[in-house]
This record gives sequence, structure tokens and C-alpha cells, in this order.
Amino acid sequence: MLIRAKAPLRVSFAGGGTDVPPFPQAEGGCVLSATINKYAFGSLCPRDNGQIRIESLDFGLTVEYDIQTELVYDGKLDLAKAAIRNLGGQSCEGFDLFLHTEVPPGSGLGSSSTLMVAVVGLLKEFKRLALTNYEIAKLAYTLERKELGIKGGLQDQYAATFGGFNFIEFFDSRVIVNPLRISQDTINELEHNLLLCFTGGTRLSGSIIDDQTNRYQDGNEDTLSGLRSQKQLAVEMKNALLQARLDYFGDLLNTAWEFKKKMSPKISTSGIDELYDEARKAGALGGKIMGAGGGGFMLLYCRFERKHQIAERLKQMGAVLSEIAFENHGLQTWRVDGSQLALTGAGVMQA
Repeated sequence: MLIRAKAPLRVSFAGGGTDVPPFPQAEGGCVLSATINKYAFGSLCPRDNGQIRIESLDFGLTVEYDIQTELVYDGKLDLAKAAIRNLGGQSCEGFDLFLHTEVPPGSGLGSSSTLMVAVVGLLKEFKRLALTNYEIAKLAYTLERKELGIKGGLQDQYAATFGGFNFIEFFDSRVIVNPLRISQDTINELEHNLLLCFTGGTRLSGSIIDDQTNRYQDGNEDTLSGLRSQKQLAVEMKNALLQARLDYFGDLLNTAWEFKKKMSPKISTSGIDELYDEARKAGALGGKIMGAGGGGFMLLYCRFERKHQIAERLKQMGAVLSEIAFENHGLQTWRVDGSQLALTGAGVMQA
């Protein structure tokens, strides 16, 4: 028997930063986001020799432990270890865990949080635990942010667990996920007009988040203005999507980027600014860096007829471009029995 899981990565349109404590506790935060057709994958295969083996394709790293050995957080696949320790993964005969994410860590699409959701999903299925989506997302957040101390907000875990277009609200002691009923025509047109641009570098978001948090707590006017404007823009952009006002949505994406940069001087770089300026000159209506900033992916909104010109200019500057499609499903887990594995293996052998 084999257990599989996949959870989708997300793009965040507005509100990022308002989900990072202490802002939601003090003022309430909200984020507009959607999941896309890029995923964190996991597989779990039980074994009967009392060993736990964790392999990460992304880091090229494998660790193995006896089930009686305490899993120590030492920087080697700690996300998986935290889930195993807290979901009873060591109260079994052991298993192999294989993990892979389609984008590199630090890319701004929520990959580490999404991977945590996938691992929680695998262990939930393995242990046959009765957890709701809200409980899965909260547990993934608690393990990553509190137990492991990895800096960041709450939005990624909820986006990956629930999937689809969501307006997510964050309060002192609760999170509310509001699914958006956006017409398929609007979704199709949005996919046509969006461009995902890899800026050529990844970053550790912790220092950016620390800087933003310190500025908020010190009452920095630019940071306060940036965060509060993000909340307003998340609401405006949600309404623009629901009303199919996509050019206005693109303009608001540009406004969201301008206010996001106010939250911390570390969010943008000269290279990011140059890429964005050239995209705007070539016809992009708006765009923004995904995640905390400092590198990773930039999302651009372009009228479809100008999209190829914008893509060509950014390619000349060394950026890597990709199309995206939206994914309506969140975390998915399923089981594959021995006969299915045997049939799959037979098919591969014959080919």
C-alpha cells in the first residue's frame, strides 16, 4: 500500500503581510489569493523494520532514523520531522517518505508551507486521523511557524489546504476562508493575461519579515500605510474579480506592488525594479513580487495581445517566463494498493 498527496502552490494578489503576526491580532488581516497548477508532492510507503526514511528531491538529501530515536531539529528536513513527531508517525513499524516541490524553496509561491500541508495530509491519511481542512491548515501553520520558528504568515497553509480563489480573513484567534465564485470566463481570461516571471534568484524571507514586523511595532508610517492599504486593496481586487473588471484588476495589482514596497526597503531590489519597469514599458498593466519579496517569482498582468512582447523583453533581460493555470482543488490524498502498483510496474516494464 502506498499513500500519495499533492497540494497546490499559490499566487497572492493583495494583502500579503497582513497575515503576519502581530498585525492580524492587532488590526485584522485579509489576503486575496488563488492556487495554481504547480504542486508539492509526497508519497508514503509503510515498512516493517522499524525505520523511518525521509528523502527530499529538492534538497538532494536523505535521512533515516529508528522509530525509537527522537527526531532532532537540526536543519535537515525539519518540516517532515515536525509533522512526524506531532502526528504519531513514530508509533508504527516505520515508513519511507518521499517529498518534492515543483519550484525551489524561497521562490515566493509558498512552497515550504505547501510542502508542510502535503506531509500533514500524508500522515493524516496514514494514521486515519479525522482532521478538517481548518485543522490541517492550523496544524501546518503551528508546526512551521511556532514549533520550528520559521518566520512567515498564515495565508500559505490555508491556501494550499483549501485550494481555489479565496478571500482569507485573519483575526486574533481565528481564520475565515471565503471561497470566491468567479465565472469560468473570468478565470480563463485571467489565465490568458497573467505571466509568471522567475527573477533568477531565491531568498530567505525571515530577514524581510523581521524588518517589516519591527517597523510595524515601531510605528513606522510607511509600513503602517503599506499594510493598511494592502487590506483595502485585497477587498477592491476581490470585487474587481467578481465583477470581471480585469483591466482594473491589473491596475490595482500595480498599486498593490507600490504599497507593498513601503512595508520594508528589503522587499524589492534594483534588479527587480528594473525588470518591473521594463515590463511596464512593454505594456504590462501591473504586477508584484510573490511572497515576502527580495527575489523569486514576479506575477504580471498584461493584455493578451501585448503579452508576447513583454515576455520577449524580459527574456532578453535573463528572466524565465511561464504560463499558469488555476487549480480549484486544495490538498488531495489517496491510496494505491499493491495490485495497482504491480500493474503500473508491469506497464513500465513492457514499455
